[in-house]
Amino acid sequence: MRIVSIAFMSLDGVVQAPGGPEEDTDGGFAHGGWTGPFFDPEVVGGAFDDALNAADAALYGRRTWQAMARAWPERAGDPFADRLNALPKYVVSRTLAEDDLTWDNTTLIPGDEAPARLRALRGGDDGNLLVMGSPTLVRSLLEEDLVDELRLIVMPVLLGGGKSVFPAGGALRTLELAASTTSPAGVLVCTYRRAAADG
Repeated sequence: MRIVSIAFMSLDGVVQAPGGPEEDTDGGFAHGGWTGPFFDPEVVGGAFDDALNAADAALYGRRTWQAMARAWPERAGDPFADRLNALPKYVVSRTLAEDDLTWDNTTLIPGDEAPARLRALRGGDDGNLLVMGSPTLVRSLLEEDLVDELRLIVMPVLLGGGKSVFPAGGALRTLELAASTTSPAGVLVCTYRRAAADG
């Protein structure tokens, strides 16, 4: 199973709080909802539709899973919501318990077991395990060399600081650009895959 991460990103690499002002204010982040002016249903929305339609399961960190679990079950009847709600879901957390898993089809992966459990998933059945958002989780997956594909939706904006998905440990990892497209608003949707030599 391939681990595929999709994320909104600013030109300076920030992924924090793309959806709304109160989504994530950690560190005093004051630009929540910064993707709004650049969103279009065809290119940007289409990138998420394509990723979700190709997914066989979804993977989240605790904070993103909680936000999604509050929002998406109520949107039944929307094709994107119906697909998301029906997918098997995994949430990595050190604090959630089984009783907290209110979103259907969710399996808890305890934080201290995550690298081993995700390696086992990745070595099992074919398919895509899609990570949407979840910057802390994606950073740890990249550190563990568990991400097979990065789909970055790069918006033409500088945010001056905030959370990133990129590790800062100094390791070199080579990726290949597999696809790219540009929206009328100047959004770059880029798909990177691990280089063939990296397996």
